[in-house]
Amino acid sequence: MNESGVNKERLELALEAAGLDLWENNLVTGEVTRKVTKIFAELGYSEDEAVSYVDAIFKIVHPDDVPNIKAAVHDHVTGRSAQYRCEFRIRAKDGRWVWFANYGKIMDRDQAESGQRFIGVTFNIDDRKRRESELAAANRKLTRQNELLEKMNLMLQSLSTTDPLTGIANRRRIMDMGVSEAQRAVRLGHPLSLLVVDIDLFKQVNDTWGHPIGDRVICAVADACVRSVRRDVDIVGRIGGEEFALILPETSENQAYQLAERLCASVAALPIAACDNLVLSVTVSIGVATLSSSCTSFRDLLIRADRALYGAKDSGRNCVYLLPA
Repeated sequence: MNESGVNKERLELALEAAGLDLWENNLVTGEVTRKVTKIFAELGYSEDEAVSYVDAIFKIVHPDDVPNIKAAVHDHVTGRSAQYRCEFRIRAKDGRWVWFANYGKIMDRDQAESGQRFIGVTFNIDDRKRRESELAAANRKLTRQNELLEKMNLMLQSLSTTDPLTGIANRRRIMDMGVSEAQRAVRLGHPLSLLVVDIDLFKQVNDTWGHPIGDRVICAVADACVRSVRRDVDIVGRIGGEEFALILPETSENQAYQLAERLCASVAALPIAACDNLVLSVTVSIGVATLSSSCTSFRDLLIRADRALYGAKDSGRNCVYLLPA
């Protein structure tokens, strides 16, 4: 065997060991000068079937992959890519779709005779693609789980800061936001006011009509408080059984007092449907406080508003009270 024959035999052994199927096309004549054979046997086709499919390979290539193959070949033939690379699925005889890769190159483009040769290899990448698919599926599952966990965390956070009966902020949320808003107001020198609202004679409602009706009254007053303030600016919360707090950033003492009077009047005029034949009405007492040189923290503000609330109750209820400066 001459040296050329030895080299050819060595090449065949190397290709066999690497699982590569060598192919070669003549770009001038369009002739397939070396045809793939191993992949057809691997896919379960007979020699006769393999011969018929060599020249009609797209009949068994997945339809979604055909445009990718043609685009990759076109890019290399026109010089847009230095090497032809493409991955695609071929239908096995038993109907399975098996992944293969094609790597190729036009030899010596600048030489007329050599530049006619488009040589490459085809090899099985099905295991790798399936692992990639499994990994992608696992990542998608992990992403969904993380999204669900995030939603659950947000839900838990909301539950921990929301009053379950009324849906407004609970005492913990009011205290946290109050401290934060007071610090910001002091730092910027901006006004901050607080209203403390209490339903008048609420014990009588519970004693007379029962706790379910009392809950309806609480919810109705909570809704009135929410409607009276600026959305996404002011904070409304329930800080006790029938007691509410309204944190009012960028609100002066006079503005807060006027808002409290409007709220007091709207609650008094509010019909509360307790049951089919029962409509109740209640009133509220409101204490007003605003940050000042002698009231510089949310704790001070809460104490001052609470004292003002007792002033409203002592004044006959259903009214607004502001402590003297």
